[in-house]
Amino acid sequence: MRLLSTFLTICIACTTVVCAQQNAPKRKKLLIIAETKGYTHDSITHAAATLERLGKESGIWDTYFRTDTQLVTKKKLEGNAKNLDYFDAIAFFSTGELDMDDSQKADLVSFVKQDGKGFIAMHTGGDCFYKWPEYGEIVGGYFDQHPWNTFNAPVVVDDPTNTIVKQFPKEFVINDEIYQYKDWSRDKVRVLLRLDENKLDLNNKRVHRQDHDFGVAWVKTYGSGRVFATTLGHREEVYNNPDVQTMFREAIKWVMKLTDGPTAPIAKK
Repeated sequence: MRLLSTFLTICIACTTVVCAQQNAPKRKKLLIIAETKGYTHDSITHAAATLERLGKESGIWDTYFRTDTQLVTKKKLEGNAKNLDYFDAIAFFSTGELDMDDSQKADLVSFVKQDGKGFIAMHTGGDCFYKWPEYGEIVGGYFDQHPWNTFNAPVVVDDPTNTIVKQFPKEFVINDEIYQYKDWSRDKVRVLLRLDENKLDLNNKRVHRQDHDFGVAWVKTYGSGRVFATTLGHREEVYNNPDVQTMFREAIKWVMKLTDGPTAPIAKK
C-alpha cells in the first residue's frame, strides 16, 4: 500500500507540474536591432544582455539580438530565421541609414501601425533613417546632437504616477549623454522624463531648441501600436541602475500591451 500511495503521489505531482507548464502564459518575443552605420556605442552589448536578463528573470519575454536587419521583414526566411510576424516588439539601438529596402520599411511600419506591435527606441533609436520620414514619426523625432556630451544630467519626472518611471525620485541626477531632438514636440508624445532646463548651460552653441524642452523618455501611439523612446543609455553603467532596469522592464511590458497607461500629451510642469 505504501508503494502504491507513493506512486500515486508522484503521479499527481507530475500531473500538477505538467498542467502548470501548459497553463503558463506564453513568453513574448523581443527583437533588438543593433546595426550601426555611424557611431558604434560600447554599451550596446551590455544593454542587450540586460534586456535579455530582465526578460528571463521576469519570465515575460525572450530576447533575440541582431547586428543586421535581416529579420525586419514579413517575407518568409530560410534557415529557421524568424521574421517580424514572430515578434511582439522590436527595439532599435542603431545609427545611420541602415540596410533596409522599401519592402522592409513598409513591413516595419505595418508591424507597429496595423499589427499593433511594440516599438522601443533605445538611446540612439532616433539617430538613424534620417531620409525616411515615417521612421521619425514612429519615434517622435530625430537626434540633433548632445550639447553637453556626457555629464551629470539633471532629470525631472514629468509623469510621476506612470508605472514606467514612478520608481525614480521626482528629481535626480544621472551621469549620461542626453540627446537633443529635432522634429519633436511634447504635443505629440507623453513626456515621462525631461532635463531640468534651469540647471543647464543654455548658452551652449549646440543648443538648438528655443523652447528648452529636452525629453529624456516618452511614450506615444503609432496607429494601433505603442512606442517607448529614451535617450538614456550611452554608458554601460546606466544599465546597472535598478531604476533604469525597472523603466525598461515596465516599458517593454507596456509596448507589448501587458499593462496599460496613458499616452495623452501633458504640459511641462
